[in-house]
Amino acid sequence: MSSELPEIKYYERELNVRQIIEDSNLQDLDQALNICDLSSVERKYQLWKKLLPRIMPCYAVKCNDDPVLVKLLAELGAGFDCASKNELKLVLGFDVSPERIIFANPCRPVSHLDYAKENRVANGTVDNEFEVYKLHKHYPESNLIVRFKSEAKEAQCPLGDKFGCDADADATALMLLAKSLDLTVTGTSFHVGSGCSELEAYDRAIKKAKNIFKFGELLGYDMDFLDIGGGFPGSDDEKFQKIADIVNTSVEKHFPDERVQIIAEPGRYFVAAAFTLICKIHARREIRNEAGKLDTVMYYLNDGVYGSFNCILYDHQVVTAQHYLDDAENLPKFKSLIWGPSCDALDKISEDLRLPNLNRGDLLGFPNMGAYTMPIASPFNGFEIPKTLYFRAIQI
Repeated sequence: MSSELPEIKYYERELNVRQIIEDSNLQDLDQALNICDLSSVERKYQLWKKLLPRIMPCYAVKCNDDPVLVKLLAELGAGFDCASKNELKLVLGFDVSPERIIFANPCRPVSHLDYAKENRVANGTVDNEFEVYKLHKHYPESNLIVRFKSEAKEAQCPLGDKFGCDADADATALMLLAKSLDLTVTGTSFHVGSGCSELEAYDRAIKKAKNIFKFGELLGYDMDFLDIGGGFPGSDDEKFQKIADIVNTSVEKHFPDERVQIIAEPGRYFVAAAFTLICKIHARREIRNEAGKLDTVMYYLNDGVYGSFNCILYDHQVVTAQHYLDDAENLPKFKSLIWGPSCDALDKISEDLRLPNLNRGDLLGFPNMGAYTMPIASPFNGFEIPKTLYFRAIQI
């Protein structure tokens, strides 16, 4: 697979997006372009190991399944959170051992379980009795990780309505069922919600996990696996530091035994800040007030909510735009409404920006576009999804 991967260009000191735009002749292209800084991912990995040394990061592949990113994280030593057969196949294709993978989808098709069994991916989450019976029939050798519900009060994307059992009643019942079926339970997992803003939610969930461990041990299980899920920010290292402090304190208090393996499922943490999306303005329209004064400028870009900006609809992301005009600080700013290229009126990127008076052919850059963008993008209305250029620092 590696021989098919695209070229990586190298830079010194700092990635210069404006210089890349000039060198790539983007003014002549109608297709949007992603600029990926792989060194951003590497720096995030090093920061994780520094701040959360006991927690193994298992990258959530669904966040961005770009093979170049997956290969880099595999080489750095990360584990992986996979949700499907194809994600497993992608990760295993880079010689990642099955022990570094958690099949963290509590409701899996049988054919996907069969593939996991064939490749000895034993660790997988479960949150209901029907899945326990399915595992008993199709993969009885697997290690059951009981996923319980413990959501943050504030999260970008809550997950509790879909996944997770009640920590007090259901988790114990599932372990009793597994015991009666002679299945192996090795630990528990939770997810406070993607893009967590209530940082104390981690401590609350880790306390619940300790109680589940105690019950499992009463049943005779060797409970040695804790998955603290995701929710870590992708572009706010100060916030990540605060989360790390809370997690470290809670883990030290409730899981002091070093024999317990603790993992997490960071997705946006690794890749959000690594991507800058460059879009071209292919059309503009002016809205004037009754006195004829320019009130709002509408711009139409070559990417929209059916492409990379699907993150606005599905990930509740608020995007920011950068322009590349000279002497921009001294130019007057106007209320700007930005549309995507499709014929759907839902295809609105932003209506709250203030930008200089831009022209057709000018470029806009959108930082922090690496998470939950490209994997969901589609060529709706016949508009191409962006290509990606990859860069990496000679040394970081």
